[in-house]
Amino acid sequence: MIETLTLENFRNYQAASLEFDPAVNLIVGENAQGKTNLLEAAAALSTLKLFRTAQKKEGIRFGAEAARITGRFRAEGHEVTLDLRLHPNRAMELRRNGVRVRRQSDVRGILRTVLFCPDDLMLIRAGAAARRRFLDTALCQLRPHYASALAEYERVTAHKLRILKDSEEKPALLDLLDDFTLRQCRLGARIIRYRAAYIYKLAELARALHAEAAPHEVLTCTYRTVSSVTDPTAPAERIERELQAHAFSHRAAEIAARSCLSGPHKDDLVLHLNGVPAAAYASQGQTRTAALALKLAERAVFFDADNAYPVLLLDDVLSELDRRRQDFVLNHLGQGQVIITCCEEDTVARFQTGAVFHVAGGTVR
Repeated sequence: MIETLTLENFRNYQAASLEFDPAVNLIVGENAQGKTNLLEAAAALSTLKLFRTAQKKEGIRFGAEAARITGRFRAEGHEVTLDLRLHPNRAMELRRNGVRVRRQSDVRGILRTVLFCPDDLMLIRAGAAARRRFLDTALCQLRPHYASALAEYERVTAHKLRILKDSEEKPALLDLLDDFTLRQCRLGARIIRYRAAYIYKLAELARALHAEAAPHEVLTCTYRTVSSVTDPTAPAERIERELQAHAFSHRAAEIAARSCLSGPHKDDLVLHLNGVPAAAYASQGQTRTAALALKLAERAVFFDADNAYPVLLLDDVLSELDRRRQDFVLNHLGQGQVIITCCEEDTVARFQTGAVFHVAGGTVR
């Protein structure tokens, strides 16, 4: 759980300091006052990313030279202070208990969080990229080696894509293509195995949770990856060979298209309701119920892995839901720390204990 959160020149906060309750924390305020910024900072302590932008420099307060997020939290029975410093023209600087950390993998996922924001309510109808982010965000916290493999895979794929795009003007670049394809396949096999194992657990839990909210509907989740992969849970060496066979059979097509046509960067989490594709046929209510089930299942997977709940971050989600779905979320909070943003003061009355923070114009009381 997060004990304290301190900000300096982050987003619209010149300075802010919060001491969280170990159970429920409500952050209340009107729109555009900085509520979500507090959740973004809390999530960054876990993922080392800002969930609203890929550019960390956008987290720096306008006119400031740098920003700082400092969190003190308990993880695995230990007190940890994590300090994130954002700079406009260089990588994020990390310190753990005052000591400089060189590799993100050394601190990513020490604190574990599950974020649920309004955009997630459309996770069902969004494109495959949104569902891959959903998978990757969880797996990067659960499995540090996955985060390393994914980062390297993305670098290799970017290099391969540059070779393909530039090969028309510089044909000699194609001499490097096969080497990058082999590296892509080796890393891709590891990624596929991690995703397959995670989705197997997620699917079982999501199905059960969804049945509570919609007893007459069945939610199924399946993993779609490269067609040549016969078993995504097979040993990595076997998956790697299958990826290689597929990649080299499509070599000419990739050169013609100047694009990486297959690989884990095209994966999807396919969702069905009563055997029908949810993306095409789910109603608005069904879409929201399925998304709620997925996010609560994500939290349950974390608990099964650690026997401890991750910090649950709810960004103004309750106002987007009808009363029945609000109750579905609230009834599954259970143990663990929860931090919720909301606009309505009457939401406070629905919680028996905890801390309430009022936000206005980048200040917190």
